[in-house]
Amino acid sequence: MDCVMADFEDACPYEFKGEPSRKTMVEALNGIDFGERVVTIRPNNIHSKFFLGDIDAIMTGAVDRFHGIVLPKTNTPEDILHLSRLLDAYEKQAGWTMTIQIEALIETPLAIVNAYAIATASERMAGLIFGIADFSAAMGVREMVVDQNKNFHYAKQATVVAAKAAGLHAVDNAWLRLIRKDTPPDEQKEIEAGLRQKNIEAANMGMDGAWVIHPQQAEIVNACYTPDENAIRLAKRALEYYHKMGGGAVADPETGAFYDEATIKNNLMDLAKAVQAGKIEKNYLAHWAAKSKEVTGYDILQVMKRVL
Repeated sequence: MDCVMADFEDACPYEFKGEPSRKTMVEALNGIDFGERVVTIRPNNIHSKFFLGDIDAIMTGAVDRFHGIVLPKTNTPEDILHLSRLLDAYEKQAGWTMTIQIEALIETPLAIVNAYAIATASERMAGLIFGIADFSAAMGVREMVVDQNKNFHYAKQATVVAAKAAGLHAVDNAWLRLIRKDTPPDEQKEIEAGLRQKNIEAANMGMDGAWVIHPQQAEIVNACYTPDENAIRLAKRALEYYHKMGGGAVADPETGAFYDEATIKNNLMDLAKAVQAGKIEKNYLAHWAAKSKEVTGYDILQVMKRVL
């Protein structure tokens, strides 16, 4: 897992909202070593009576102990600006050395309409996350698990397009079916197959990753967004042969693949994701990124900073 999100909102029972959850959150942020994982916090929504207290608790009680805020129920760019101004004040007041990033949950029809404006509302913006449960309720769609990439294709694609247009990452929703101890074997296979198919399709839409709500989901989800050994081999071959032939439009007699400026960008992105997953060395990517930039003007290393 690349990121851990601690939650004040939907995953927190109402009786624990307010001081009980804030005390636990601050203790956890200060006491747990999350390693190199990005740590984000989801407060209650901006119109909730708990919102300001949630922000105050973590910004004053866990200085430099987390990286970002996931803002739920984001509807307008003004929501982002309000949070950003709060963070400006708290970072200065509490002596933060880090700059907190913001990810916006896109989970209402209004958020879809405003997605690009939300994505570009602040320099703190890091990504857009599609929230299927609230969006499903707002749209009156009863089935939000099976066929979700068909039922919610427009909304998911709109989230991806807005994020990529703004140079941000796009994250897909969680798969809301888990395997229990008493789940029959056939149903277990069905749940895992659905999780895999949903995320393969989301990756093909341009999503950069997805939420998981249980460790049992992590391995499958990671595999869906990470190039496998064959994809890495083909990406390496593409770059090496393309540049050997001097660029332009190139047909590879070994693989039967066609390479040009556009397809090479996809190969570079695959290798960038492989670097993130620790499957290849960054120096290898940097070498081919520099050569490709000379030919195409495309700077994958700069793209990595923005969207990966």
